[in-house]
Amino acid sequence: MRDLSAAHAEAFLEMMSAERGAAKNTLVSYERDLDELSAFLKTRSASLTSAGSPDLQAFLSYMAREGYKASSQARRLSAIRQFYKFLYAENIREDDPSGILDAPKKGRSLPKTLSEEDTNKLLLLAEQEAAREGPGRLDRLRMLALLELCYATGMRVTELVSLPARVLGENGRFLIIRGKGSKERLVPLTKTAVAAIAAYGAELKAVHGDKEFAFLFPASSATGYLPRQVFARDLKSLGTRAGIRAAALSPHVIRHAFASHLLANGADLRVVQELLGHSDISTTQIYTHVLDEKLRELVETHHPLAKTTKNRE
Repeated sequence: MRDLSAAHAEAFLEMMSAERGAAKNTLVSYERDLDELSAFLKTRSASLTSAGSPDLQAFLSYMAREGYKASSQARRLSAIRQFYKFLYAENIREDDPSGILDAPKKGRSLPKTLSEEDTNKLLLLAEQEAAREGPGRLDRLRMLALLELCYATGMRVTELVSLPARVLGENGRFLIIRGKGSKERLVPLTKTAVAAIAAYGAELKAVHGDKEFAFLFPASSATGYLPRQVFARDLKSLGTRAGIRAAALSPHVIRHAFASHLLANGADLRVVQELLGHSDISTTQIYTHVLDEKLRELVETHHPLAKTTKNRE
């Protein structure tokens, strides 16, 4: 006698293909997920058609114990929910046992960042290349200015490449950045960033004369300013020459490095939030991972109980 669970699973996949237009890869994934669930249910003397909420919850717990990623658990849960909604809609079941299942919580991934040593290597190489005379010097000075600004302010890449040309005339130690939602924030500039902007501005004038530009980093693009993809490409190229893996480097990584290095050197979380332009401090708190090791060493070095423990060993 044919297993009705298998027939119902087949009917579900046919419906997903014919009515929902599910892609082949999606159908393969759903079939695999249902096969995996079916195999688990057999250990509980249940089947796809007869399973109850406790059986499905047990499957979710099993995945968690086995170390499935939260994203993998969520995908399987999505397949399970759609399957049982189908059985309910087709009057194959009188209830939907997946309705009360809780989705697994996805852990927030830590941002990629650079060590202070690698950041210094990157800045030093950009400075050395910018000092070299000859063809392409404007591009090299532009890269140095972009990098110095990005690391000095933690600007988002779009905020950076679209800076107005008036920045050249201000020559101050602070910069007004227009961020998301047209919100403005004031960020301080380092002396090296100010110097890099000035050197780049002088070369821009030497190459283009008195031609006026709307943006600090002009380009013949639809927006009129340097595409962020070009900065990202050139940054990876610079990183490769500095001995840093291209895959580990992007403008956003420099923004992360700015925040991480500030916190690691004692900056207040609220200050970093303001500088990054985060509306919610919970977004900034993701960077506090850089403090974990430092705080652990601080406690082990200075806490009286830690010292007592060492003396007992």
